[in-house]
Amino acid sequence: MRDRALGWDEIREVYRKRAPCYDITSHVYAFFGYRLNAYRRRGIQALRLQPGDTVVEIGCGTGANMAALGAAIGPTGTIVGVDVSPEMLDRAHARIRREGWRNVTLVQADAATYAFPAGVNAILSTYALTLVPSYDDVIRRGAEALAPGGRVVVVDFKAPRSWPEPLQHAVVPLLRPFGVTRGLRTRHPWESLTRYLNLVIMEERYFGMTYIAPGERPAEARVA
Repeated sequence: MRDRALGWDEIREVYRKRAPCYDITSHVYAFFGYRLNAYRRRGIQALRLQPGDTVVEIGCGTGANMAALGAAIGPTGTIVGVDVSPEMLDRAHARIRREGWRNVTLVQADAATYAFPAGVNAILSTYALTLVPSYDDVIRRGAEALAPGGRVVVVDFKAPRSWPEPLQHAVVPLLRPFGVTRGLRTRHPWESLTRYLNLVIMEERYFGMTYIAPGERPAEARVA
């Protein structure tokens, strides 16, 4: 069983292979009672988006969150989707054309080098940021770019604190299609939200295996 976290080349390869069937295979988790789409929607609700807002999604993948984001910001708002995988972005482009969205921009870049636009209202990452080795730096730069009152929300997997070690190990193979390995257990993006922003109440779902963590920049915030 793989212990270390995947490198960038391995992550790109995982999602290159998954891109053609990503949206279909994501529904497999519903058979285990895992409410993937519900957790995504809850993360978007936690952004507290308003019509006309600009939102950046880190790890946008095939664009699964874009319909809900677009409904929240309306036609005057802007969505910027960032992803390292060109194959996943091809799927997102197809979705955008199919839906006729005119306020979505896609950027191929890894989160470690992406330059956030100044004054962005919200930043979202669902099931992606934990894969980034420099996630703390990503959150720091995102927090610096936020407009006052803006939010960063992370939705992702984590190791349940109450689960015994053997059970945690047994679950990892089910998540490996997302690039999850045991080496990710020490990555805690919610702690970075606490470091750079005011962490709003973090929600745990699915027996503690998933979290929804919003961080907010107050009006007079100073990022450390």
